[in-house]
Amino acid sequence: MDGAMTVVIAPGTPLALDLLGPLDAPLLANALAMAAPCGPTLRRHTATHHTLQLTCRPGERPADRPGLAGRLADLLTDPAAADGHPGWWSGVLAALPQQPLPGRADHPAGAAAGLAASARQREVLLDAMTAPPGPQLHLGQLHLRWYGPLDRSRFDAAWQSVADREAVLRAAFVPGPGRGGSGPVVTVHERAAVPVRHDPYEPGGAAGGVSGGSAAWAAVLRDEREQPFDLGRPGPLRVRRVDGEPGAHGPDARIVLTYHQALLDAPSAQLLLRSFLRAYAADGRSAGGERRPALPDHLRWLAARDPRPAREFWERAAPPAGARTSPAVPATGRRPASGEGGSGYGHAVERLNPTEAARLRGWAASCGVAESTALHAAWALQLHRAASPGPGPEPLPVAFGVTVSGRGIALEGADRLPGPLANPLPLSVDVDPAAPLSRLLTDLRDRALGLAAYEWISAGQIREQAGHEQGWSGEEGWSGEEGRSGEEGSGRAARQPRTESLITFDRVPGRPGAGGAGGPLAEELAGELAEADVRVGPPEPVDAHTGLPFALTARHDRAGGLVLTAVGDRARFADGDTARILAQTALLLRELPEADLRRITVADALTLLDGLPLPRAVAAPAAAPRLVTLRPAAYPGAGTVLLVPPPDAPAQCYAAVARAHRGLQALLTLDAPADATACLTALRPVLAAGEPLLLGCFSGGGAVAYEVAERIGAHGWRAPLVAIGGTADGGPASAQDLSRALWAATRQES
Repeated sequence: MDGAMTVVIAPGTPLALDLLGPLDAPLLANALAMAAPCGPTLRRHTATHHTLQLTCRPGERPADRPGLAGRLADLLTDPAAADGHPGWWSGVLAALPQQPLPGRADHPAGAAAGLAASARQREVLLDAMTAPPGPQLHLGQLHLRWYGPLDRSRFDAAWQSVADREAVLRAAFVPGPGRGGSGPVVTVHERAAVPVRHDPYEPGGAAGGVSGGSAAWAAVLRDEREQPFDLGRPGPLRVRRVDGEPGAHGPDARIVLTYHQALLDAPSAQLLLRSFLRAYAADGRSAGGERRPALPDHLRWLAARDPRPAREFWERAAPPAGARTSPAVPATGRRPASGEGGSGYGHAVERLNPTEAARLRGWAASCGVAESTALHAAWALQLHRAASPGPGPEPLPVAFGVTVSGRGIALEGADRLPGPLANPLPLSVDVDPAAPLSRLLTDLRDRALGLAAYEWISAGQIREQAGHEQGWSGEEGWSGEEGRSGEEGSGRAARQPRTESLITFDRVPGRPGAGGAGGPLAEELAGELAEADVRVGPPEPVDAHTGLPFALTARHDRAGGLVLTAVGDRARFADGDTARILAQTALLLRELPEADLRRITVADALTLLDGLPLPRAVAAPAAAPRLVTLRPAAYPGAGTVLLVPPPDAPAQCYAAVARAHRGLQALLTLDAPADATACLTALRPVLAAGEPLLLGCFSGGGAVAYEVAERIGAHGWRAPLVAIGGTADGGPASAQDLSRALWAATRQES
């Protein structure tokens, strides 16, 4: 193996593979043929150092060649693929002109100017980065019906005027400064366009008309949600307009706004839609200059916060170890039945009619709480019942997430600021069956009021604070003794419960007669739009998938009813159980107002569900591969090297590398071969902390390692270099080859 080929991949445009070692000419010919669609260019530096550049631009990589760079590196470093016959390519290689040695500066990953992304933004980006294949996470939608003429030029001009006024619509994520990057920063471009798609009417199409239907429109919404955003380019919002049937009695068009929660939330979408409609009514022009405060003002406000009061609060208020978090009986050896354990998300809807909703509101007010607290109480009862289904239920702590608006902060104008201010925070409470129900309600109210004072803190920061007494900037902490996984070594953080459900009480549309910014948008702008002979229906939201197993949203409809919508991850809950959980929650909200708050206990409230089937989880979460620390870093901030196991690699295949490589970085691997999603999930704490990162692997692991690097670079972090050398036999020669590649990558990075 002496003098064997090693490869260092530098992601970027152009993408570059540094080839270190003697080139096998026929093998190179095969590699160049594989790379032909991406315009390969070979540069010679020395007889044993070449650079292969691929000029595919983003979005132009051949669909049948995913992870092309990683596969090329695996081919070039596999000694079994070489035949040892130079052939005519050897003369071509010798004739290449010699060029200067490359450095990391030759492959820049993006600008460093801008403001550091908030902790919440980083968590949304990490959720999207580590999500398995399937529906996109954190994409929300708002759609409405349009009645009357629609001038396409005026429509586009109105959206452009909104983009010119709103900094958030011109924002993008780029890697931060520093060696290896320090995580994403937000940059605001001088000008950016809102992507607008116009679909003409098609018979049987989606806009509604005589022949359109809800199923067709649902397919349009689903199609938009399945299209990812390029977060490195400005524009977290896109618009699609679908024309209705001419002359029909339905809408003349239907419009959907799709937005990414890394930069926008549901109230933001309402604000931007209002601005657009006003601009359209004003012949495509927005009144006034750029909005202030804007997204950069919010980021500066966050950066100036003193975290000490929040730290002291969450030391007391964070969910305790052992808190129950699932609304279904945990799976214990249960095998999924037919039709269970699928992919995607199941949906269910329940509605309290206006009379029931008004009765719930009045009952909650009689106890001095809001109707949202009544919903929290019903959910706490569900969690307790699932955790203690037997006779004589015991007192138990429960925990779930609640969405706060983020607009009650001490920043003037925050209520009018489009941005990612909405924030899910953990709420925990002790549910004691012997206690009065009124105590549970007041406990939940008081805890919600307490966390509202710190609604700018992210859930990841809270988890870290609950698990560690030091640090306040990352997500869950991680550390480990040599040879142990990072999760095992993380102590209290590993035991810290994650909430498995999120409860959102959406107040954006407002009840009939409600005024202010949350009032009915269609009525508010009716006069202005009438001058353009246009009328719009009330905007209808579509909630984003959060990545949590269960999410429940409550909102009032225009008739005064309370609509409950549930989204359940099919990997955890069958569609029937998602519907069952929601139906039982709605039953509690209907029946609890009949109770006498002076007498009813929590145990009495739980009897309302007696005789109803217990929802059951489809399966327990699959155990994911975990980080194993082969060697700790020489000092804090030295960086991390993740050694990606090739498929079917033997256990401990990188043990010899830990002895052979004397770098300063922490040397980590996984306890089993894994795909890119599992690697990224394990790396999440490293990325959250902004640690310098380098990926390495034996030949055969390049495709997975490069996919990991690509996905990191696509979500605002600087894409790490990928060093490939040696084979998975784990022998001393292979360890030395991989060590040489790691040293070469480290020198190039520095």
